[in-house]
Amino acid sequence: MSTVEATHLRTYGHFIGGRAVPPSDTTFERISPADGRVLATYTAGTRADALGAVAVARTAFDEGEWPHWTAMDRGRALLRCAGRMREHEEHLARIDAEETGKPITLARGDVAASIELFEYAAALAMTMHGEAHTALGDDCTAMVVREPAGVVGMIIPWNFPLLLLAQKLPFALGAGCTAVIKPAEFTSGTALELARLLTEAGVPDGVVNVVTGAGSVVGAPLAESPFVDILSFTGSTETGKRIVEASAGSVKRLSMELGGKAASVVFADADLDDALDGVLFGVFFNQGECCVSGARLLIQDSIADAFLSRLVEAAGRITVGGPLDEASELGPMIDAGHLANVLGHIDAARRGGATVLTGGERLDGENWGRGHFVAPTILDGVGEESAAFQEEIFGPVLTVTRFSDVDHAIRLANATEYGLAGSIWTKNIDKALRVAREMRSGRVWVNTTIDGAPQLPAGGMKQSGFGREMGQAGFDEFTDVKTIQIRTGPRTRVFPNWTGGNR
Repeated sequence: MSTVEATHLRTYGHFIGGRAVPPSDTTFERISPADGRVLATYTAGTRADALGAVAVARTAFDEGEWPHWTAMDRGRALLRCAGRMREHEEHLARIDAEETGKPITLARGDVAASIELFEYAAALAMTMHGEAHTALGDDCTAMVVREPAGVVGMIIPWNFPLLLLAQKLPFALGAGCTAVIKPAEFTSGTALELARLLTEAGVPDGVVNVVTGAGSVVGAPLAESPFVDILSFTGSTETGKRIVEASAGSVKRLSMELGGKAASVVFADADLDDALDGVLFGVFFNQGECCVSGARLLIQDSIADAFLSRLVEAAGRITVGGPLDEASELGPMIDAGHLANVLGHIDAARRGGATVLTGGERLDGENWGRGHFVAPTILDGVGEESAAFQEEIFGPVLTVTRFSDVDHAIRLANATEYGLAGSIWTKNIDKALRVAREMRSGRVWVNTTIDGAPQLPAGGMKQSGFGREMGQAGFDEFTDVKTIQIRTGPRTRVFPNWTGGNR
């Protein structure tokens, strides 16, 4: 098998005020989830570090030049950064692959998509505009203007370190905001590398700042600080609830993409070859560590047995391997704790009556070493009341539940507290549109899955959060709307007896 050479040990401090801060005496290590090697060391930030970065970003917004650059100039800076990212594409991909455990081929796709997001955000920045109202009367002209909202705190999860940051940062920068970024402890490398590339691209010092460390220590101040105007968070619903509580004192704006439990709904009239490929991709992409993972297969009972037979056979051919192996299609879990959590969900489902059709265990032996690998797993006979159906497992685990008709499929699809995404497989357009409209999810895919484009907004319903990323809606999240109304000519007096003149 062809492999990519491992990256040397990396050492980082924070990135604040346009420069890389030397590492502190207190650091933490990122251990490879695939083989136990030390990949990088990072500064374990403090509350003071986080608040210091907020102060720098606040000054850069209130007194700096970035919010006052022309829209064209901000867009050009983002395009220059996209160019720098393209020059360092392989380096960025290796960092994300090693730190997350995802296959290098997927990491390259993440970097390519991140570059596209910067390019699209640059276009939105260049076309940022307001509205003029000139039909309010001969003596009245009004403007509705969009202004940068201020300092943005960004808390980024570990499963797509660069890509999920790119769904936020270039849109905020394009609008004229400044930012403080708290990447996940497991996967901080590409956020720090991106901050450096933005500075090289000409973004002024202090506009982009990165502080590493534990969420409870350096993430919480971003939610609490009155000097942070917007907090954009991607992560679990439980953590999201704590952030909402922490932010209450500052009444800041929040944008929250939270947990998911997406359904892949396969009807008997689907192209079953396409559906088979889509279901496999939907659940095993990125080891299932994906908030829009198609973790629930809802299959029409008339085709269930035959479809599952093919699905099990195909799952057995997935190549499990290390992140830098070019042939790898599925990598390890992010760490030992998450590995135990995924295996615990599988065991609980088995005890609850589910049938393990394939997988269901940790992969041990000389081929896996100290890695946190879980075999691709399919659980049949999972009822809607079970934890495996309701809870986010966040691993390579597919649950199977049968349905009888369209109404039954819709009810099952909506039978969780989440509403982030879902997929529908059918060649009947009437059926597809009906299910898509009744599915309570922020994104619905028909005859495709985990698909998208920079122009298309993403976000959740129910306990999957609120706010949108990407698209025009994602850009607007980082702007404030202001109305300016102008009267011309002599004023008609409201109180003529007090001020003189005619009413």
